[in-house]
Amino acid sequence: MRRLLLALTLATPALLPAQADDALAHARRLLATRPIIDGHNDLPWEVRTHPQSQMDVDKYDLRQRTPGHTDLARLREGGVGGQFWSVYVPYETGDTAWAQVQLEQIDIAKRIIAKYPQALELALGADDVVRIMADGKVASLLGMEGGHVIHNSLALLRQYYALGARYMTLTHSASLDWADAGTGLPINNGLTDFGRDVVREMNRLGMLVDLSHTAPKTAHDALDVAVAPVIFSHSSAYGVLVNPRNVPDDVLARLPENGGVIMVTFVGSFISTRMKAWSDTMQVAVRDISDRTARRAAMEAYAVRHPRPEASVAELADHVAHVRRVAGLAHVGLGADYDGTSELPEGMGDVAGYPHLFAELIRRGWTDAELLQLAGGNVLRVLREAEAVRDRLAVAGR
Repeated sequence: MRRLLLALTLATPALLPAQADDALAHARRLLATRPIIDGHNDLPWEVRTHPQSQMDVDKYDLRQRTPGHTDLARLREGGVGGQFWSVYVPYETGDTAWAQVQLEQIDIAKRIIAKYPQALELALGADDVVRIMADGKVASLLGMEGGHVIHNSLALLRQYYALGARYMTLTHSASLDWADAGTGLPINNGLTDFGRDVVREMNRLGMLVDLSHTAPKTAHDALDVAVAPVIFSHSSAYGVLVNPRNVPDDVLARLPENGGVIMVTFVGSFISTRMKAWSDTMQVAVRDISDRTARRAAMEAYAVRHPRPEASVAELADHVAHVRRVAGLAHVGLGADYDGTSELPEGMGDVAGYPHLFAELIRRGWTDAELLQLAGGNVLRVLREAEAVRDRLAVAGR
């Protein structure tokens, strides 16, 4: 018996790497067809702000390895076939510049897509996504992040849609006149009447209503009004980690009736207890520093003294599994937030990292069919259903 136990003990460490390699190889084979449709990547903001480019698309060459998380080779390696490029505008930009910056962001995204016609193509609907992915290119959709950019005007919303935006996150970091943000003051108790009109108009246009960043009451109010599926373009599960950017179970439980999908994000402090604790402590340490430059320097100094822990792929997979358990397999997707965060799980530091998550889920017993729903099948269904609602409302004259 002792010899048997010793043999098992010695054999187990050798088996684990082989099993891990088998799962990762399986994941890479599955993703070689590039089925991932990711909900949120901040490449346009990276091109806008990086010292190398400063809005100059030509100076941020995606044919080479870029300083950020995203380039053409790594998109292929990661299995990405469809991407919502976030055309983000910070709330802090101020209301005198919101619309200008929004138009500039859309322009940057479109110029990025146009620069690489063999690899990227603008998609305006579900049929475009299917066709472009079949051609071996990345179907490139535009997603607006923050309803402040419509300046309380449905006319602006319509024009952004006409320019190609296919989702809008109702809020970002701050509450608006018409919608409360998850990290903002609760000034409206969710959505106002105008906020409900925004949701209705987005449904009429066929623009996806994105509830990431919103307060739970805002999400509930939007679900009360929406006649098309909603999305959460980059959020994780509050039931796994308490964070105002994560989605509570009572909201998740409403997705089957609505048909929507939550696209689980990879941001470390949204998925990892250890990382959130580190981040919270660091924020306390610098909270009295108002000057932005001094605050950033203090944060960097804190990180030197107290090295930041890394989130794990297993912790990310826990959020995916929780959403599946509460909302159902048909209502979970991926919205990594690459180029929008530095807090990424170990081994998943750029867009080539998706196979590591899929390998973890394979070890947990997910089938290929289930993984393909997660990868992009669910969000493609949502796109189709939103377009069907748009067409139905047009026939009804609404």
